[in-house]
Amino acid sequence: MYKVSVVGASGYTGVELLRLLARHDGVEICNVTSRQYAGQPVSTPFPSLYGCVELDFELLDPATVAENVDVVFTAVPHQTAMGMVPDMLNAGARVVDLSADFRLADPEVYSTWYQPHTAPELLEEAVYGLPELFRPYIASARLVANPGCYPTSVALAMAPLLEESLVDPATVIIDSKSGTSGAGRSAKVGSLFCEVNEGFKAYGAPAHRHTPEIEQTLSGLAGEEMVVSFTPHLVPVNRGILSTCYASLSKEIDRTDLLSQFTDYYAAEPFVRVLPEGQLPNIAYVRGSNFCDIGVVVDPRTGRVVVVSAIDNLVKGAAGQAVQNMNLMLGLPETQGLQQAPVFP
Repeated sequence: MYKVSVVGASGYTGVELLRLLARHDGVEICNVTSRQYAGQPVSTPFPSLYGCVELDFELLDPATVAENVDVVFTAVPHQTAMGMVPDMLNAGARVVDLSADFRLADPEVYSTWYQPHTAPELLEEAVYGLPELFRPYIASARLVANPGCYPTSVALAMAPLLEESLVDPATVIIDSKSGTSGAGRSAKVGSLFCEVNEGFKAYGAPAHRHTPEIEQTLSGLAGEEMVVSFTPHLVPVNRGILSTCYASLSKEIDRTDLLSQFTDYYAAEPFVRVLPEGQLPNIAYVRGSNFCDIGVVVDPRTGRVVVVSAIDNLVKGAAGQAVQNMNLMLGLPETQGLQQAPVFP
């Protein structure tokens, strides 16, 4: 039985991570930290976990958290993880970081979009934790940077097109929608019920912080530097991300053949479901699961392809993908603890 710790488990991603780990029969949760709820049972802020996670939140320093455990999950705000991850690695633990602190390979890019990086020496070592694209590197990594939710949905939608040079990289446009849990659990005026309910708005345009992460991954797939147009939107639902990606085809191909390309590309992937011709994804059909659903449309009139992907932002977009990465790091079956079907309705 492997031992794990969860640092900063008082948000939506944290509770989702605890929910998944509590039912994972290959690991034991040893400690859970939170400054806000230190000394209180996990079930106090999260009654849903009553009887499932019988631990108290603790206030521990990074090295202590990492002692005698195999993997530490850091579910802390951006710019916080870089201050604690070095101590955890030095204490001998492996780390899956759910913040953005180790996703960008270039410290200058991180500095431009966030702040100066205090542990730049780890950026080269950190492995980007998208298993469908980087599985061999994840298995041997000490530090895995868990991808962002939007970048996950976009990378999985675009990978078969870019790797096979089926589209013009200069024409990629990404339109994404997210549920409000993506904004976190802390109280913010923009996330209040009356602010979100019956509303639908774009935000973060034209420079959302996930943009460089999306461009970094897509550039690697295309084999050339890419600049994309990315606009996220907030929709009045709790969970889910729907990304619609547009690009001009570089060669003539019909929908049936293109769908076959996607089906073949993801044939061995347990968490990517390429939908049959005539079907497009819906966030309602991935809720609570680690699946990414993908639908493909070709518009012969414009010569463009439209790829739609749907994930649960808290599972495949965060906690579920983190568990998937942990499984790979520990040599466990990749699907262990993640086999649950989506919740519907």
